[in-house]
Amino acid sequence: MTAIGTKCLQAALALALAVAPCAARADPSRAALADTLFRAGHFAEAQAQYEAIVAGTPRDYHATLQLGRIALLGNRFTDAETWLQKAHALQPGETDAQVTLAEVYYREDAFDKAAAALQGIDVDANKLIQSQYGTLNVAKLQSFAGQTPYQVQGDGAANRVKLLQTEPLPLVSVRINGGKEVTFFIDTGGSEVALDSEFARELGLPDYGGVKGTFSGGQQATVSHTRIDSLGLGAWTIRNIPAVALPLRQLSDLAGGRTIDGLIGTTLFSHFLTTLDYPRGELVLRRSDAPVAAAGVRVPFWVAGDHFMVGWGQVETQPPSLMFVDTGLIGAGVKLGERMLKAAHVRLEKDKAETGAGAGGTLQTIPYTVRSLSFGAVRETNVAGLYDGPFPWETLFGFYLAGMIGHDFFRPYAVTFDFRRMEIELAGAGSPPQTR
Repeated sequence: MTAIGTKCLQAALALALAVAPCAARADPSRAALADTLFRAGHFAEAQAQYEAIVAGTPRDYHATLQLGRIALLGNRFTDAETWLQKAHALQPGETDAQVTLAEVYYREDAFDKAAAALQGIDVDANKLIQSQYGTLNVAKLQSFAGQTPYQVQGDGAANRVKLLQTEPLPLVSVRINGGKEVTFFIDTGGSEVALDSEFARELGLPDYGGVKGTFSGGQQATVSHTRIDSLGLGAWTIRNIPAVALPLRQLSDLAGGRTIDGLIGTTLFSHFLTTLDYPRGELVLRRSDAPVAAAGVRVPFWVAGDHFMVGWGQVETQPPSLMFVDTGLIGAGVKLGERMLKAAHVRLEKDKAETGAGAGGTLQTIPYTVRSLSFGAVRETNVAGLYDGPFPWETLFGFYLAGMIGHDFFRPYAVTFDFRRMEIELAGAGSPPQTR
């Protein structure tokens, strides 16, 4: 365990003792300890406690469900399916296990099984789907019957795509459904490939209904479910892709005179060994089974909800905490939640407040500076921060997220997202070599 992990575990254990009833402090409840560890983001330690509970009480629904959730956070799909099926059998009337199982199948591209798992659930009214798994849409999933999602056509083990620009956000040229080249931006803060709503209408794409999406500052906007037949990116064409549509052309002021017609998010990248190489101005997609030669710092990560990559970071001298990796956070390297802003005594520079555009509409942004910010073993100083309102994901997933790390922090590095090993590699200036 890293030094960061050890410190956090000690804090979690202390908290468990503090919240336990006085009479039980010498032998605190295993269930309370397991939940405390989970809330603190210590998933392996929480898993061990939940497994002990289930070993003694096989019909414990909560522990069984939590084991399924932890397995899904680590993309351990076989384990997740086993635990979630057991949880659903224990309490068939509860939908959380059923919905989370559908997410397992979704991540495995088994769309038929995901749609079947959602049968009998009112997707529009289900809180877990609406808040965490918004990409689960039965009609869209069923539209892929007989097709292979994310099917790659193209030669070679790697596809190198030159970025049109890297500042203030990385842009690439893509071809949608074999049409002319248009401009998309790269954003790990997004899930499925997203198209501007007007652009989607121009293409005549299907509309499978909408869901409320949550964006910067807690703003919400309707996100429509759709799909595209193909996305041409460099030398490859990727076919049969689930997608969404929302207003994105309003961000075109950031594109140097180009029109932004969409974005590529985490879900597509998860099908490859993906490198966003800022210094070289390249996006590199390698086949997911490509060999890996470690060239920098590798940071373990987990996937919460339908796309939130989270890993351990540290804000100044505060205890380490989980942070959301969002390359689409522009104009800053970090955005902290209210709890961390207060704990770290960060001063908002309100005299420098500005009004800008986000995917959810117009919002006010206030800058600040974080004197020291770490992600894994990579540390940057005097990192530009951005406050634009409430941080809506602080406790959404059942564990604490201190904030998100964005574009300016990752800008010096070639950042590789390795979903087979569940590690993010940062190679470049300031990242000491790390052997595997």
